[in-house]
Amino acid sequence: MDGNHRHHIRLSFIIIRTSQIKTNNMEKKVNERSDSAFNNELKLKGFNVFQIEEDSNVVRNYSRKDFYKICLTTGESLINYADRSFLMKGTILFFANPNIPYSWETISRSYVGYTCLFSEDFYKPSDRSESLQHSPLFKIGGTPIFQITEEKREFLNGIFRNMMAEQSTNYAFKDDLIRNYINLIIHEALKLQPAENFDQVKNAAHRITNVFLELLERQFPIESASRPLKLRTAQDYATTLNLHVNYLNRAVKETTGKSTTTHISERIGSEAKALLLHTDWNVADIGYALGFEYPTYFNNFFKRVTGTTPTSIRPAEV
Repeated sequence: MDGNHRHHIRLSFIIIRTSQIKTNNMEKKVNERSDSAFNNELKLKGFNVFQIEEDSNVVRNYSRKDFYKICLTTGESLINYADRSFLMKGTILFFANPNIPYSWETISRSYVGYTCLFSEDFYKPSDRSESLQHSPLFKIGGTPIFQITEEKREFLNGIFRNMMAEQSTNYAFKDDLIRNYINLIIHEALKLQPAENFDQVKNAAHRITNVFLELLERQFPIESASRPLKLRTAQDYATTLNLHVNYLNRAVKETTGKSTTTHISERIGSEAKALLLHTDWNVADIGYALGFEYPTYFNNFFKRVTGTTPTSIRPAEV
């Protein structure tokens, strides 16, 4: 075989391979699905449940969603959640909320299950109800993914099927019934991890701390470098809450054992990691979005909080 012939064969292989890659990328793009199609219906009802069938080659962008989500899925997937990544196989139960961005890539060819979407107003119809943000299943830093046995999968499948059947009925109290089904799923998940202390708020310090932590969470995720973080210091939060900063600091320290500044720094550090891992923004833009006027200030902050530099945790370019 002469050199020209080998060259033509190699060129033909490259063209075919390039075509295959483009085709695969187009197929993945076609299959890319967003839950935004359900937003209008969710705004009207506050709830939607549906079955996932043969949901392969799906990629959902890393972003904050407009609703809470519970997924029961069987297959293989890669989930990027806040600043962590999970490669999951088999059956999993996944919890997501509007305050924590995530992306989901389906890897296996066969991927089936159920998804339930709901707003906090639907789940929490009165101000006296406990916020979902306090649950370990939905809060920042919590573990949102649980491996499920075959026996438990059949049980949870039945709950999702009941919700699907109920959402299309005219039963006057179906919202209450569906909320009970959601609670049942949540409690089944809570059984899979050590119990945490969820005592009711008992004093002013607890109330102030809960309000502060909710306000802190509402500042994230950062979705645009052109809209930098507004509340950066303990004084900023105290002013917004109409409190003296010393009173806020004392309440937070008494309740959590950490200072207000520590909570703020840890949350900004967590968001910084997520932006570095899952966006293509440059380090200067990320620093500016998080309230740092100069890249040096951001680099120093990040190293102090995480012990490493921003560039050291960025994925290597290929």
